[in-house]
Amino acid sequence: MRLKLFHASTMAEAMAQIRAELGNDAIILEQRRTRHGVEVTAALEPDEPLLIQPLNNGASFAQAGPLDFHNIPASLAHALHRGPLPQSLAENLIFAALPRGQERPLLLAGPPGAGKTLTTAKLTARLVLSGMAPLVITTDGQRAGAVEQLAAFTRVLGVTLAVAPTPAMLAKALTHRSPGQPVLIDTAGCDAFNKEQAQQLRHLVSHSLADMILVLPAGLDPAESADVARAFAALGAQHLLPTRLDAARRLGGVLMAAKAGPLALTEAGIGSEVADGLETLTPEGLASRLLSAVEDRASGSGKESPR
Repeated sequence: MRLKLFHASTMAEAMAQIRAELGNDAIILEQRRTRHGVEVTAALEPDEPLLIQPLNNGASFAQAGPLDFHNIPASLAHALHRGPLPQSLAENLIFAALPRGQERPLLLAGPPGAGKTLTTAKLTARLVLSGMAPLVITTDGQRAGAVEQLAAFTRVLGVTLAVAPTPAMLAKALTHRSPGQPVLIDTAGCDAFNKEQAQQLRHLVSHSLADMILVLPAGLDPAESADVARAFAALGAQHLLPTRLDAARRLGGVLMAAKAGPLALTEAGIGSEVADGLETLTPEGLASRLLSAVEDRASGSGKESPR
């Protein structure tokens, strides 16, 4: 394997350097921010087939470091390589059940386009199918069609949708909650590094006394995912719900977001189906997805990851 360290002012410039020198097959092993920009370690694998262990729930990583495929930074990758992957994941990350929104409202937050509204619909459908009728609230008064999209889901499911774009209106909407009724709060996309947007989200949480869930797409750059997770954790997030888990090939961003928060891995979005579009995250299931992606790449099969 050919390794090289690249320095650039932006990640885009670093990627251009990597493609120019190592080609499109290069993989990112590690990246970090510096005073002058970014520092990226990239590698080019040899043409011969990659040797990896057969996939099984007790798989170990003593042979070829297959997690390199997922662009996991060295510190976490080394920790995960120390034993069977399910066990290492359980020891290094937090896995927890997603709160049901009964004791405290469940507030879904995350960057724009993360899938918060669809996830809210999926959680609503799950509650309805279990015999519970949640109160669903949207605070997204900015995005065109945001209210209409969620309203279409709630009408079909036969539950109440309240629109509360300000913290005061959110607090008022919560007064209509029945005792023990689950509450799901869908929020507008938030740039947690923007002081005004972060403060608005903080006010929503304080007025609702909600448990904040960070909704973040899988497949993102691991360093960026870690930064976003830290920012939302500082605003009160304690749980992570990755979306598009079935479509992402490299899952380093999910692992780094969970580790950096630290945030508890709960459920994951898989597909666009509302009634059956969530998967409970466990060390065993996540290990299977991580290793399957590596095996698919090595074999060139291109088959779907397990759902």
